[in-house]
Amino acid sequence: MSERVTRWDSADYLDTEEDIRLYLQACIEEDPGDGALIRSALGDISRARNFSALAREVGVSREGLRKALGPDGNPSFALVLKMSRALGLHLTLTPGSGHAEPPMPCATAPGPTPSAP
Repeated sequence: MSERVTRWDSADYLDTEEDIRLYLQACIEEDPGDGALIRSALGDISRARNFSALAREVGVSREGLRKALGPDGNPSFALVLKMSRALGLHLTLTPGSGHAEPPMPCATAPGPTPSAP
């Protein structure tokens, strides 16, 4: 008896908004720092949704979205923001666990010193 092997596609299991949110959250947390896992997750989510409709909603062609989210893609931050909005998600940044102290506030350039009367 031979075994049948099929290709795994995460998009086949992203049935609900909660599935999508949790999947993307897990991929963001596990990304090695180069964005490849996040880009791949956005591609999976796009396939789970209507890829063509999503491309239209974010203002790019279907082929442009496919290239941006493909293995050699490098989607712009603007495209990632548009996609997150189109998917009903909000991008939130929080301090990572490796930062013991908050970052220093931005310094402002010194202005002219007022003269005494």
